[in-house]
Amino acid sequence: MEYRARTQPVDNPVPSHSVSLDDRIDQRITHILGKTVVPMFNALIETSGEHQRELIALRAGVQQVEKRLRQHHARLQRLEAPRGDRPLAGVMASMDAMNGREFEEHIATLLRRDGCTDVVVQGGGRDRGVDITALTAHGRRLVVQCKRFAPHISITSPELQKFLGAAKVLHDSEVALFVATCPFTRDALNIAAETGITAVHRGLLEEWSAGAALAVLE
Repeated sequence: MEYRARTQPVDNPVPSHSVSLDDRIDQRITHILGKTVVPMFNALIETSGEHQRELIALRAGVQQVEKRLRQHHARLQRLEAPRGDRPLAGVMASMDAMNGREFEEHIATLLRRDGCTDVVVQGGGRDRGVDITALTAHGRRLVVQCKRFAPHISITSPELQKFLGAAKVLHDSEVALFVATCPFTRDALNIAAETGITAVHRGLLEEWSAGAALAVLE
């Protein structure tokens, strides 16, 4: 009988909705802190007069740890949960894989999608400081500068100043977009805000590529 029992297959199904080990640890620690440690400090504080101040400080520290664990757990759940409001996965990865010309054509496609007409990708040495010219849906003259840089590089203020001269002086534009696959420095953003240039940074570019409209084109 012992031999038969040892040789029979054992059915140990894994629960389909099992909680991860990290989640169980976080929940267990939070439960212990909130249901055991804090009440213990409360009891000690009520019965101790000599070390009451130290115990109150320790209790506050434990409560802070408990709070941070709860916040950490909630943040992990938000990050790991499906996000229907986020742009489709791979939007920025596909742009990062483009060469300069492909990226300019991609921006031109977005402009046409959003109602712009007469969209022309300039490129080359005769672009007069801009990569794309077009008319908005309302007929305003539009120029675009496209920069496909690595995410760790930032657009600086001299680049914005150079584009400003080309957009306003050479092309007499009414709408100017500086589109980049990277962030802008604070000085560059300040110049853009002061001069009316729309700085389309990496995050905004991701949203625009995934279907959101740019406010300046509406």
